[in-house]
Amino acid sequence: MTPDMPSSPIPLAMPIPTGEQLKAARIAAGLSQAQAAELMGYPLQTGSRGGVQSRTWQALESVGDERNMQGPVFALFLLLTGQHPDFVLAPRQPTGSAASAD
Repeated sequence: MTPDMPSSPIPLAMPIPTGEQLKAARIAAGLSQAQAAELMGYPLQTGSRGGVQSRTWQALESVGDERNMQGPVFALFLLLTGQHPDFVLAPRQPTGSAASAD
């Protein structure tokens, strides 16, 4: 284990978002439904008017649909879009002698 890695997992609150919370997070990130779906690896389809859409993402944001995004996936979405309330993604710092040679 490297010195900058924790010895145990970091506790991370991962509540299941409502459709409204998911939509608000997507809009705050400045993403369309298709862009958000692509970011998270959900399938995209060609819509009836020729545009790209994600029926899965639409269902996750829908108030009337019983499907919800799972909490860990929502936490990752918040991290990837810079919206997580407690954590940010950052590149690893180089370690070893190669890093000090710069």
